[in-house]
Amino acid sequence: MVSWLYFDMGCEVKMEILLQLQQIQNDYAGMIHVPFLTDSLSCGTMVIKSAEYVISSPELSKCPAPDKPEYAFIGRSNVGKSSLINMLCDNQKLAKTSGTPGKTQLINHFLIKSVTAQQATKAHAASQPWFLVDLPGYGFAKVSINARNRWEQMIEQYLRKRENLVNIFALIDARHEPQQVDLDFINKLGKWEVPFTLVFTKADKETQKVVSSNIKSFLERMRGTWQFLPQHFVTSAVKKQGRDKILQFIEECNTKIINEAASQG
Repeated sequence: MVSWLYFDMGCEVKMEILLQLQQIQNDYAGMIHVPFLTDSLSCGTMVIKSAEYVISSPELSKCPAPDKPEYAFIGRSNVGKSSLINMLCDNQKLAKTSGTPGKTQLINHFLIKSVTAQQATKAHAASQPWFLVDLPGYGFAKVSINARNRWEQMIEQYLRKRENLVNIFALIDARHEPQQVDLDFINKLGKWEVPFTLVFTKADKETQKVVSSNIKSFLERMRGTWQFLPQHFVTSAVKKQGRDKILQFIEECNTKIINEAASQG
């Protein structure tokens, strides 16, 4: 048997290399053993097999059947939500991007099919379906008061009553100092007891020093009303920063749901 010297490759190793090593190990079963491979693949990023638009709904009752795990993205207008969704799914045409704030006016569902990093090495691995949801933004979009009230009602109904909603990704523009409109929305999520994580966007649009300072300030402001701070991610749609960590988070949530369903079944 040929043994590889062990060294800690960590989760940042390119998946292409790991998958190639997995294939070599499979092809030469019993002859070549890569001891770090299993652990490295287990902490790798999920692989998205397909992502497709399903429907845009004007209200909660029109949404697809709540039979899959669901993850929704929301943020202030012009926060870079569509670009982030496209980056995560590796499809630049999935969510419509626009330079005009407030273009997203409905509850937009996308069906995602993914496999874990380990499953990606198998030819006929069953994919895990889940919903990704693009919600209308809040903030300074130039719309009528009636339209804004309708959006707010629609969003509140969805957030509070969508039974298969696993997590809200609340997007915050990392270029700016803490904005009260963001803090107010986060506090609403807390009041409604909706699970959420923070996603700081556009980290490439400012210096690292400015971005770090703005994130620190935002979290400090939250500490004034929150006993425990939520998990947060720092992202750049241009550089694909944060993609692996967000997808890993979703994968962990999906795995937990599957395991819980199996234990109850």
